[in-house]
Amino acid sequence: MKIYNNPPQNEWEALLQRPTMEVKQLDDIVKGVLDDIRENGDAAVAQYTEQFDKAKLDDFLVSAAEIEAASAQVDDQLKEAIQVAKANIETFHRQQLSTVSIIETMPGVKCWRKSVGIEKVGLYIPGGTAPLFSTVLMLGIPAVIAGCREIVLCSPPNAEGKLDPAIVYTADLVGINKIFKIGGIQAVGAMAIGTESVPKVFKIFGPGNQYVTAAKQMVSREGTAIDMPAGPSEVLVCADDSADPAFVASDLLSQAEHGVDSQVVLVAFDEEMVTRVQAAIEAQLALLPREEIARKALKHSVAIVVNSRSEALELINLYAPEHLILSTTDVESFAEGIVNAGSVFMGNYTPESAGDYASGTNHTLPTNGFAKAYSGVSVDSFVKQITFQQISEEGLKNIGPAIEAMAMAEQLQAHKEAVSIRLASLKS
Repeated sequence: MKIYNNPPQNEWEALLQRPTMEVKQLDDIVKGVLDDIRENGDAAVAQYTEQFDKAKLDDFLVSAAEIEAASAQVDDQLKEAIQVAKANIETFHRQQLSTVSIIETMPGVKCWRKSVGIEKVGLYIPGGTAPLFSTVLMLGIPAVIAGCREIVLCSPPNAEGKLDPAIVYTADLVGINKIFKIGGIQAVGAMAIGTESVPKVFKIFGPGNQYVTAAKQMVSREGTAIDMPAGPSEVLVCADDSADPAFVASDLLSQAEHGVDSQVVLVAFDEEMVTRVQAAIEAQLALLPREEIARKALKHSVAIVVNSRSEALELINLYAPEHLILSTTDVESFAEGIVNAGSVFMGNYTPESAGDYASGTNHTLPTNGFAKAYSGVSVDSFVKQITFQQISEEGLKNIGPAIEAMAMAEQLQAHKEAVSIRLASLKS
């Protein structure tokens, strides 16, 4: 982890640069795979599954027998933990359902808005080095609550052509019955384009590596909606002298272990805290099975010492972290200044892991600075809002003259006549 002591603000953006792959190279690879799927369907998906995941598959769909076998492999303690998380996530997300309110904007003119679940959605669940069965909960639960009619789930298989048992168990628990053993670019392509086996969906959700993110962005330009440009995981921890260095180190490592392209940032108010956190990182790293991955992520991570809380807020809002942990005194007041973050974790006893798994909030969040404009996934992400209006005879008499005047000012005569002809009929 590189350390910068009170760097000038005009250098902050460069110091906080996320690790990226050359964009043209990414786009060329992704476009080639998508074009192949568009032309060859399942055959192309099978080819890339064998090439990238080393799995030779004749059928991508997880069968009922495979679901039963996978569920039997998940121990009871983990099942109970998943069920606790499911209950909390459902409780939090059910509160996001909106009720229909009819608004009479003027006498006789009624307007309202109704939430309708997106009919067909695709969920991408990372497998790879860390099978994220928790993401099944985070995406599947709001999709079910929103009323999506068809939910397709894709996750990369291992070399034996199987999915992680916990992913399969959780998908079945949530109520997803179209589970496919497909990962990476080919999963995004199959869901966006549709193949002989995989239904075409209207919107794709889920985090992934830079290839998955690039694929989602590319299909979004071709007509398939996506949740957000969610790429490699990241966390920023802001710690003052009230923070426990061991706690801070554990939070930084919890993101660093996600992948070599993850990024962690420490913002502190003195070098002593940075030194103590670094010592704690070294002590904890040696105990991690994913030590090598975490060490590589730490190489492009930074610690920045700032002079004041106001400077810290400016830096945080500039970076717009996916996860933000505030280990400071008077944390509620400090948090009021946060305007750019995916999810905020307040106080020394609120680890980011709680949001990743079981507190109830959603862990599918905007990365790479997109928290400046995007929200994390919620029930709202799985619905579309349709507006309705109904105007009575009295209402048309009240609003009609305004419509006629505006239509004439824009030189749209037919718009005016659509009102005038009705008003005339009411006089006869």
